[in-house]
Amino acid sequence: MDEELAVKALAALAQSSRLRVFRAIVGAGLEGMQPGQLSQTLDIPANTLSFHLKELHHAGLVSVQREGRFLRYCADMSAMQSLVGFLTDHCCQGVPCAEMPLAACGQRSG
Repeated sequence: MDEELAVKALAALAQSSRLRVFRAIVGAGLEGMQPGQLSQTLDIPANTLSFHLKELHHAGLVSVQREGRFLRYCADMSAMQSLVGFLTDHCCQGVPCAEMPLAACGQRSG
């Protein structure tokens, strides 16, 4: 993932309702969710939800499929994994994170 895409994805997730929507869609797995389900589950008005879904779609974090008169939103898991990878690519100064003791994080020697 390049920096421009990462910024767009992070900006889309940097709003609490949108983050809740994205997490709900991720939680639904491959089945995804329809806007009505999301609106009811998260208690977000339909017009507000539509705006949030558009932002997540524009950022490449969700895909949308038409099913007759309904839409179904699914998380783009590869985009999500790419974003996490982008954030952790230069982690721990080249030492795999699993090998770095948790207590060492943020502490400097000497």
